[in-house]
Amino acid sequence: MKSADNALEIAKWLEKHPKIEKVLYPGLPSHPQHKIALKNRASKNLSGGSGMLGFYIKGNLAKTNKFLSSLKMITLAESLGGVESLIESPALMTHGSVPVEVRKKVGIDDNFCRFSSNRRG
Repeated sequence: MKSADNALEIAKWLEKHPKIEKVLYPGLPSHPQHKIALKNRASKNLSGGSGMLGFYIKGNLAKTNKFLSSLKMITLAESLGGVESLIESPALMTHGSVPVEVRKKVGIDDNFCRFSSNRRG
């Protein structure tokens, strides 16, 4: 199974979860650029997405931090470039020094998480 296949399955699952506000994944029909992603995919068998996705948890920074701290099989990491499944909170990590107003303008709210799927099934 490819990382994009895993990410698509996770994105579908998150999209239905009651504690998730919104999922950002081009392979989902709900994504604003889904049609463009489908047009640009290398093969008809592909979803149009990659192994990366973003999502917003219903809640604030404390709820996001609680969620991230509770994960057992996914590693919390600032860099999402590893071969294992990784997750991060840009507001707490990569963009923590960016002023809140600037983060909000670009969609990096306190409840935003980024996930990188591994290749294993």
